[in-house]
Amino acid sequence: MSTETRPGGRPLAFALFTIIAGVIGWFASFELLTEYVKVLKTPDYVPNCNVSVLVTCGPNMGSWQGSLFGFSNTILGVAAFMAPILVGFALLAGARFAPWFWHVYRVGLLGGIVFVFWLFSQSVYSLGTLCPWCMVVWSVTIPLFWVTLLRPEAVGDVPVSEPARKRIESLRSWTWVFILFSYLIIAVLAQLRLDWLAEFSRTF
Repeated sequence: MSTETRPGGRPLAFALFTIIAGVIGWFASFELLTEYVKVLKTPDYVPNCNVSVLVTCGPNMGSWQGSLFGFSNTILGVAAFMAPILVGFALLAGARFAPWFWHVYRVGLLGGIVFVFWLFSQSVYSLGTLCPWCMVVWSVTIPLFWVTLLRPEAVGDVPVSEPARKRIESLRSWTWVFILFSYLIIAVLAQLRLDWLAEFSRTF
């Protein structure tokens, strides 16, 4: 039995991680949404995530990048992060999803991580800011994608040949490297552009 399962074959570790990451992402998105609504109601309101000139969410919420589809991106986050929460609880309850579901779910996560890196590039290179709640969303979307990417084939939820499954399982052992590398890319690019280490040392 896989080390990530409990008696009964339920993927305990994966399900709990998915729920926790989803809840964190949902909470950050909801906080951004409530701050956005407060700014709409009271234009001179200062959002709780405006820490400094660099560490701030106000410019992000007020920019066109913050409402890419004509409404606040925070609404997308509040809706989208319900998916991993529901998936996690369903797995804890013993649900088994069809292979097509895992394909669709991973396409959604792929869209999420692509959107995250686009928002990061816009925040750092166009707006010159680091949005605290946005960074929380980034920090959970990245591992959600990488942890889920190869798991269905590795554990047999998506059928593949045994040699392919073994290769996928071997590659899956590098998941933590992919996660850390993704974080490193964001940290290094932000440092080169914004020198956030100096700003954080002054602020905190």
